[in-house]
Amino acid sequence: MERSAPHSGAPDRAVSLETTTGPIVVGTARAAVLVVDMQNDFCATGGMFHRAGIDISTVRDAIAPTAKVLGAARRAGMLVIYLKMGYRTDLSDLGPPGSPNRERHLNLFSVGSEVAAPDGRLSQVLIRDTWNTAVLDELKPQPGDLELYKSRFSGFYGTELDSLLRSRGINWLIVTGVSTSVCVESTIRDAMFRDYSCILLSDCSAEPLGSDLPRTNHEASLLVIQALLGWVSNSGEVLRALGASPG
Repeated sequence: MERSAPHSGAPDRAVSLETTTGPIVVGTARAAVLVVDMQNDFCATGGMFHRAGIDISTVRDAIAPTAKVLGAARRAGMLVIYLKMGYRTDLSDLGPPGSPNRERHLNLFSVGSEVAAPDGRLSQVLIRDTWNTAVLDELKPQPGDLELYKSRFSGFYGTELDSLLRSRGINWLIVTGVSTSVCVESTIRDAMFRDYSCILLSDCSAEPLGSDLPRTNHEASLLVIQALLGWVSNSGEVLRALGASPG
């Protein structure tokens, strides 16, 4: 499927962006920001990661710079797309018995189990349209933003993401979210296979797993992405390129 001409309605600006491997030029009308899994289950106190005893401090550090990038991107007329990991109540999209996706999510994180949200409401782990799968309040979607549920690590698997991007003439993806080596990298790999150009913002992504290793999972993913899959930059560069204040 070929890409349509950009039709966001906002003027197209060619902006120069510094990356870890050199400068690139991005057309704003052909760019979108992906926010991967910045939802309560992964990033909030009381969410799935927190309940499992996983340190979410690195994830929390990524929230403020991501919020600044989203604000600047919206002002530039760029599309913002939220990808959210979430399953149907009957877990029919979790995968067949014995499949890695089903077994890991059930055994490690008790997907589908009932829990209490911080405000006392009944919720369910990684189930669609609950507190657990809602985007963090700090990054709340705005009018014009899009939200897509996904049932696997990649945002392209079983979703309309590819057709949505192509219909809007988008070929640049500025990527933020968690966790770097799992859902973020999986989405970037699938994007690269489809000839999208991805820019991962290192301070707007995080990886709590493996954070105590000599080379963290986050660092390893940055190396692979900048070498083979796309580019790596940071929030400050995006804000500078779009003429936004970093403060």
